[in-house]
Amino acid sequence: MLSRSCFNILNLDDYSGGGDLTRIPKVVSVPGIISDFEECSNGETQESDAVSSVNQERRIIVANRLPLQSYKDSESKKWCFDWDKDALVLQLKDGFSPDVEIIHVGCLGVEIDPLEQEEVAQLLLDKFKCVPTFLPLDLMNKFYHGFCKHYLWPLFHYMLPFTPNHGVRFDKATWQAYVSANKIFADKVMEVINPDEDYVWVHDYHLMILPTFLRKRYLRVKLGFFLHSPFPSSEIYRTLPVREEILRGLLNCDLIGFHTFDYARHFLSCCSRMLGLDYQSKRGYIGLDYYGRTVCLKILSVGIHMGQIQSVMAQQGTAKKVMELKKEYDGKIVMLGIDDVDMFKGISFKFQALGQLLAENPVYRGSIVLVQIMNLPRSQGNDTQEVQREINEVATEINRKYGKPGYEPIVCVNGPVSFQDKVAYLAISETVVVNAVRDGMNLVPYKYTVARQGSPDLDKALGLEGSATPRKSVIIVSEFIGCSPSLSGAIRVNPWDINQVSEAMFLGIGMPDSEKELRHEKHYKYVTSHDVAYWGRSFNQDLERACAEHYRKRCWGIGFGLKSRVVALGPDFRKLSVEHIVSAYNITNSRLILLDYDGTMMPQDKVDKTPKDEVLSVLNSLCNDPKNLVFIVSGRGKDSLGKWFSPCERLGLSAEHGYFTRWTKSSDWESCGLTMEFDWRKIALPVMEHYTEATDGSWIEQKESALVWHHQDAGHDFGSWQAKELLDHLESVLANDPVVVKRGQHIVEVNPQGVSKGGVVENLMETMRSAGKPPDFVLCIGDDRSDEDMFDCIASSVANHSLLNTAEVFACTVGQKPSMAKYYLNDTFEVIKMLKGLSEASALKLPKSSHNQVSFEGFL
Repeated sequence: MLSRSCFNILNLDDYSGGGDLTRIPKVVSVPGIISDFEECSNGETQESDAVSSVNQERRIIVANRLPLQSYKDSESKKWCFDWDKDALVLQLKDGFSPDVEIIHVGCLGVEIDPLEQEEVAQLLLDKFKCVPTFLPLDLMNKFYHGFCKHYLWPLFHYMLPFTPNHGVRFDKATWQAYVSANKIFADKVMEVINPDEDYVWVHDYHLMILPTFLRKRYLRVKLGFFLHSPFPSSEIYRTLPVREEILRGLLNCDLIGFHTFDYARHFLSCCSRMLGLDYQSKRGYIGLDYYGRTVCLKILSVGIHMGQIQSVMAQQGTAKKVMELKKEYDGKIVMLGIDDVDMFKGISFKFQALGQLLAENPVYRGSIVLVQIMNLPRSQGNDTQEVQREINEVATEINRKYGKPGYEPIVCVNGPVSFQDKVAYLAISETVVVNAVRDGMNLVPYKYTVARQGSPDLDKALGLEGSATPRKSVIIVSEFIGCSPSLSGAIRVNPWDINQVSEAMFLGIGMPDSEKELRHEKHYKYVTSHDVAYWGRSFNQDLERACAEHYRKRCWGIGFGLKSRVVALGPDFRKLSVEHIVSAYNITNSRLILLDYDGTMMPQDKVDKTPKDEVLSVLNSLCNDPKNLVFIVSGRGKDSLGKWFSPCERLGLSAEHGYFTRWTKSSDWESCGLTMEFDWRKIALPVMEHYTEATDGSWIEQKESALVWHHQDAGHDFGSWQAKELLDHLESVLANDPVVVKRGQHIVEVNPQGVSKGGVVENLMETMRSAGKPPDFVLCIGDDRSDEDMFDCIASSVANHSLLNTAEVFACTVGQKPSMAKYYLNDTFEVIKMLKGLSEASALKLPKSSHNQVSFEGFL
């Protein structure tokens, strides 16, 4: 099977193994707008190679590994495959309705000869509904072992490669392999997806940029992602040289899932610090507004497959193994650990804690056994060998010191160990110790809880008297793993603190049976009600909810490569065309032009806010047209505006959001007609001063009508946090005063009630109507929240027919973002360019003598 999209947008090494290179997606149909469908050469819309009927509901599950076991038949030498019932991506299907078809996309974990790949792919598609991604061995090594396991995985577990001998440093070649592998995965998804109907669920850190490839091809793809590893704090994550590419990859999803709130909190912190994104919590759901799309966050730890473990517990072989182990460890208190052999599982710390327990409590020598099952490492390397060597040394030393003939306090069981045998070990153990220094989830405590609940056959093997016998268990768990928050009855420990872990072991051994029973009951109730089916069902429901608004918005693609993203906006929202507005401008006779300044006429990042000669020239040209009434409507103070725009004789100015107004340079400043009391300043100013002292980089701007607290120069997270606190504080202390407390872009502002930019617009339009010149052309441009008041006022005037039915109205925001305006321009450069177009249209129609005849008397 060949991919429908074989065009590598990064021009990296092509590992895809072929493809129709002539099928480069046609992505631009209208300037700035990406089409949703690719057109074939005959003009017809090209559809993907769907593998089922269009009407059947489908979920495409994408993971690094397919949930299959692969082996070659010894006689036929043909590849054979079976379901891997331990695979999480297979187990989660229990959360879906039987009517939902599941398509799996991923690697096989074995190398398939290129000559056999087509036959194997067809077999897997027909028999298992699986689509394999055949990665060449060189690519697999660089992608999985190079970037994923030896660089990204340690970093996500908080290990930074400070020296060449301490971890693996970033390598551009392995990163390019990661990108190419993700591209191949995306191509395989494109082969089978029906983008209008199917939902795609991507799993884990191996595929974090895959969403970018899919979103770039299908703007409205329904896309979820679940991260099974920790998401590190922003200080760790931001050390990634490709941090923005990966972060934007995740943000190209509709729903992102994490095991714990800590992981989600770290992700939100990165979005805030790196991209300036703020999140909102609404009705229990956390969402990020990302270019008009709401990216939702899901916080729910994965569960275990209850049917699988209960089935194993019911097997006679399990009961037989339990009896063998019970006989082997008769009279011993068994503590159990089941861990992969890697640097983060804390196995040697666990052994040291046991050694300290035996040193301080000689009575337990000979009676306590720690059985440590060590699963095979998932990746080979010097770090794994070093961990294994340390484990052996510590275990040997403790066994030498506290062991005796026929007794070893530490028993290491090297893997692989069957799941049946693990269940037997879990069933006989008084305590399970999960001591990882960092782990994404870890389901061992959940499995231990179910195994300790028992079954009729296991109860008989253990000598328990029927099902009415109270069950008991003790869990010692690290506070740095994902399952810790859900185990409220566990003994939580800091794995780095050997004394604390030792004390926890002592506490667990000596705990009264009644306490063990209560803790077990609490855990069992949670584990059985939050199994893997519940997790899959809950994620699927939230993904459907997150995608509900997809087809109610228009979408644009912006950005290049891995920094590309989609802007989703209302169906009537479009870019303001210079040709369109000039044609409307030319046929109208009473024009109102309203312009914000900061962020509209002047870029926000400029320190010197003095307008350039080019801006002043354009404004003067517009003002010289007797058909125009031009106003700068700004939150700035009147002194600043008056100084900056002194060269513009006939320009109207509205300062401090409309509190002060000046019609021309020669006229006086007028304050709004509202009666103002400013006693509230005596309350608000000390509060702002307190926050200014506590927030380095913040400052207070005192206007005649308002107070503004600025925090753009403070730390982003701390400044935003303080702004929220200040907003709440001011709203509380000023609740009975005639003011409005508002939060804007890096500011908190206190304004008198009734003062807003919307009021300015309403007043100007009423003045024009009273003078017998109702506006038949309105242009309003702004960029921030305060400008939305102007857009709202204009929309209301259109709705209630305060404006002429034939009036041409152009409410325009700066930047592609959600707004009450119906038009947008990308930046201040485009604003000036558009205004130049209008001024040139005026200059062409103005007779030279008219420059001395312009008068505002008709409006006054």
